[in-house]
Formats: sequence, structure tokens, C-alpha cells
Amino acid sequence: MPTRREFLENAAASAACTFIAGKLASAASAVADVPTPKPEIAVFVTDANRHHAQASPLRWSAPSGAPSSTTVVVNPAEKSQPVLGFGGALTDAACYVLSQMPQPSRGELLNELFSAKEMGLSVCRICIGASDYSRNVFSYDEGAPDPELTRFSIAHDREYILPVLRAAREVNPQLFLLGSPWSPPGWMKDNNSMLGGTLRRRYMKTYADYIVKFLQAYSAEGVEVNAVTPQNEVDTDQDSRMPACLFPQEAEVQYVGEMLGPAIERAGLKTKIWLLDHNYNLWGRAICELDDQKVSRITKSIAWHGYLGSPELVRKVAAAHPDAEMYWTEGGPDITDPKYLTDWSKWSRTFTGILRNGMRCIIAWNVALDEQGKPNIGPFPCGGVVTVHSGSHEVMRSGQYWGFAHFSRHIQRGAVVIDSQAEASGINHVAVANPDSSYALVLTNAGNSAQDIEIRFGKLATRVTLASDSIATLNWQAA
Repeated sequence: MPTRREFLENAAASAACTFIAGKLASAASAVADVPTPKPEIAVFVTDANRHHAQASPLRWSAPSGAPSSTTVVVNPAEKSQPVLGFGGALTDAACYVLSQMPQPSRGELLNELFSAKEMGLSVCRICIGASDYSRNVFSYDEGAPDPELTRFSIAHDREYILPVLRAAREVNPQLFLLGSPWSPPGWMKDNNSMLGGTLRRRYMKTYADYIVKFLQAYSAEGVEVNAVTPQNEVDTDQDSRMPACLFPQEAEVQYVGEMLGPAIERAGLKTKIWLLDHNYNLWGRAICELDDQKVSRITKSIAWHGYLGSPELVRKVAAAHPDAEMYWTEGGPDITDPKYLTDWSKWSRTFTGILRNGMRCIIAWNVALDEQGKPNIGPFPCGGVVTVHSGSHEVMRSGQYWGFAHFSRHIQRGAVVIDSQAEASGINHVAVANPDSSYALVLTNAGNSAQDIEIRFGKLATRVTLASDSIATLNWQAA
């Protein structure tokens, strides 16, 4: 069984393959609808010597000759999906680590992460009860069976989770929150434990009511949850090593179509439901679930993880259900990886593959953990987007953080992914048109040697040299 680290490395490698239709030559000839840009192009670079540093600007000029094997052609006339945003998981562990930072350091880090003028993280995942990244195993209704949910309480979350969520929303009022349960309370399950097992069918309605109570309780605390998934990673019980719940396809169909969706509607809530919340290799299950009319009346959204399969498999679902919305909801670094601080190219390639294959958001795993990748019930050795030392509170920024910077700092909510084509070997690329009429092109060279790349936009061109193991984001405005 591969580790999460191996899964992520495989996903990053597969992201090199992109599937936006069209050929380089035809893309280069589609210039009629391309707006004339302002002459200057801002450039931001991450490589061995600098991290998201502003480099010397480039300028557009007339191209010399036909496109070559080192040309990337950007075609804004061919549009794909809109972008919701970028972010990470504010797990119990992440919120605890952040809460332990003294002021003003905590406020400065939250501002760095969530301010639109800084990293601009705008989509975060939260846990409904305990996950593997919690200080302890807990639910909101512990003890003996309680079908009426008379003991329901979110008191646990009031200590440090809700304060951190409110602080993040204060920095970024547009913060979108996705809630995911790792397990129902143990008494609802066939093994009477939150570790592994599966939900007893007789408690489906009770469990739907439990989720509604969570949404209402959070709303009463001033924290609206915008969407939920029925279950984190539906296709595994994690061998009972952590909070988990096997949720078969037919159970998820019944639960969403007959229980959870109607319960949310009856409560008058606007919370959306995103299905699956698991790996690309489950694309067939996603199609079948959307085929069900009761489910498709409730939702047409799928949440994806990248630990198994490759992102182009998402296109199979889009082909069967063109109105489906795709979201990427989990993936993070390994704290034991020697390249934890420097694997920015791997993550930029991964993010590029996600956007080029139709997904609307990118949510990393834990926003913050300590220097040992804790708190962690286990069993996976993950690291945070940032590491906060438990003693000194020093902040270290991961390679994933620097990969994120080239996307979240330049791609606005409501941006649209646009076509980019290239034959350049080893160069990954994705382009967007932002709502403010600006454009962003993210280029990744994960190779061991520098490459000189030509960029074409309409009737104009420019050149940029990409160092080995580097990312460059180019920004320009329409005239």
C-alpha cells in the first residue's frame, strides 16, 4: 500500500499530462478575439535563490516567426471553469497550533495567510468532529445511543476552533468554509467506535439531523458553513487507525438524496453538498451517484482528493455530466520528506493539473502544524502548509506554501481558466482571466536545466527564462 507521500508524488507526476483540447498551431491562429494588453508584464519567481520574488518586468512585442517547440500560446477566447479559490484545512490540530501563538504573531500570520493583499487564502475545510489531525477523538454527542440528539453540543469547538475561524473570516470576510465529517458518533456505527466501521442504516436520518444541528450551532456562533461533504474519504475505513467511516455508494446516494439534502432544505439552510470527497480513481462512482435523480436534484458537485488516480480522470465525470462542478479538497506535504521546504515545483505541477482538468478550488490539508507534524492521532506523517514551532513559535513556510503563492496571490475568485497550449517539454502551464480584466499565467519548470520560453497572446509575444526547479507567474492587464 503506497504512503500518502508516494500518492502525492504520483499525482504530481501525472499532472504533467494536460487535456485541454486543441493544437498549438490552431491556438496561435485564434487571435481575433484576444484583447490588446498593456505593454508591461509583471513577473514573480520562486527558485533556489528567491521565493515569490518580483523579477524584472517583461514587455510585449511583435513575434518573430512561427511558434516553436518552446512556445506557450495563451488563448482567452477558449474558456473553461470558474475559480472559487485556494486554501487549506483548519483542522482541530491547525486551529490549536494557531491558537497557541502569542499576539501579535498569531494575528500577523493570519493576516499573511488570509488577507487579499497577501496569500489571499479564501476556501478552507473544517472538520465536523474529530479527524486524524485532532488532539483527541471526539464527536458532538458522546456516550450511549441518543437518537433524539439531546446531548448535542459544540462546546469542544468553542475553546480554540471557532475563535480561529472567526479571526480568519475577520481578515477575509469572503472566506468559504467546507465542512467534512471523518466519522459519525461511535454509537451510530456498527463497531460502536469513531475509528473505522460504517454507519448503521437505522441512524441515517439521525445523522442528517446531527449535521444540521452542527450547521445551525456554528451559524449561532457567527460562523456560516457554505458547503459540506457527507463523509471524508468514503471508500476507506483506514483499518480503524483513525476517525473514519466506510460509506458505500448506495448508502451515500440514499443518505444525500433522502436524508441530508432534504434535512438541510427543511432547516432553511443554504449550505451546499459536495459528494464523494475521495480519490480520482472513484470517477465511476461519481458518475453513478450523479445519475441518481434524487441526488442530482440536491447537488451536482464532486469533491476530489489526489492520492490515487490522476486528475484527467475528472474529465470522464464532466463528459457524462457537463453541468457537474468539481472541487479539489485535500492534499498536503509529508513532514518527514527532506524536500518539505523546497518541493514548490511538485506542488505547482499538481495545482496546474488540478486547474487544467476542470476543478474550481484547491484546498490543501492542514494549514498549520508544529515541527513534528502534530497534533496528530495518526497514522500519517503530514506537514502543514506552514510549520509553527511549538516552543519558539517560529514560522517555516513549506514548498507547498510557495507553490500556492503563485496561484492564490494572482488568481481571483471568479477568474476563469483559459486555454494555453505548448509543445515545450517539461514545462507545465495554466492561464486564467481575472474579473478585473487582468491575466495570470503560471509556468513551472521542474527539470534540472533552465529553459527559455516564448509566450504568445494574440498578435504579441514575449520571452522568459525559467530556471531549473522554478515557478514563474506572469501578470498583465488588458489595455
